[in-house]
Amino acid sequence: MKPLPLVTAVVGLLIVIFASLCLGKYPLPPGEIGAFLRAEWFGGAALPPDRTELLRNLLLEIRLPRILAAALIGAALAVSGAAYQAMFVNPLVSPALLGVLAGASCGAALGMVLFKSWYAVQCATFLGGIAAVALAVGLARIYRIGGTIMLVLGGVISGALFSALLSLVKYLADPYNQLPAIVYWLMGNLSLADRAMVFRTGVPMLAGVAVLILSARYLNILSMGDEEAAALGVNVARVRLTVITAATLVSALTVVVAGAVGWVGLIIPHIARMVAGPDNETLLPVAALLGAGYLVAVDDVARLAFAFELPIGIVTALVGIPFFMLVLGNARKGWR
Repeated sequence: MKPLPLVTAVVGLLIVIFASLCLGKYPLPPGEIGAFLRAEWFGGAALPPDRTELLRNLLLEIRLPRILAAALIGAALAVSGAAYQAMFVNPLVSPALLGVLAGASCGAALGMVLFKSWYAVQCATFLGGIAAVALAVGLARIYRIGGTIMLVLGGVISGALFSALLSLVKYLADPYNQLPAIVYWLMGNLSLADRAMVFRTGVPMLAGVAVLILSARYLNILSMGDEEAAALGVNVARVRLTVITAATLVSALTVVVAGAVGWVGLIIPHIARMVAGPDNETLLPVAALLGAGYLVAVDDVARLAFAFELPIGIVTALVGIPFFMLVLGNARKGWR
């Protein structure tokens, strides 16, 4: 593992998070935030009580949960994208490959139509993502074709099916209340992120990210080919199932928190590869840190660039599409 890219990414992420705490419709000076955090966490000199209460509400109740949610989502999407690209040895793979985002979006839309509880909607979102990946993996097992080809084709079929089901749910939804809510949610947004949601989803997301990073050594071996990996003693099927399960878990949970946020899992692994090289033991943690910082910065743009807040999925798409065009040009030269 190369320590320099890792340390640089950590420092960059901390700078982006601190800058985001300062930014908002009510900007705060960095010195005052530093004094407040010292007083809260280390017992430093206290600010005036009315100012302390304002900063506590603004920073700890509003801005910090949203920043942590953005960081978690960015890290989860980026590391799952990097793991998928390493496993399939393909630079154009993203977490949407196995239909997880389509399934989770369909589950969210169905939950909004059938349930009034937001918790039930979140459960339906997660179950939709799991169902889509189960279908893709099930198709690969039914046809008993080894390698990754049937997984990819199964993901294409699963994604198309759940996209069609999503269109059906939108067609049947109440056009005055449910349909606008579904469309807005599918654009991706962090306006509903709070401390309870961050804690509830953050623990399994971090666990999934940790599993993917710990699988980096096996992904390095798997990139040489299934037969070579098996000859070196790697249980290819078990590694593949572990990576798919962990990547599905974290990708589905990102939809639970913020709706469909695209392109992060596609472009950030490429940037991380430019910074850290192809070794997955360095690449995966650097991708997680860069993804976290990237989505925090994008969320700053989404909420501050205009007088109204843009859905974050629109901003990630506007940034991701031109970068994807560059990747397509480089893909012709091959990728290892």
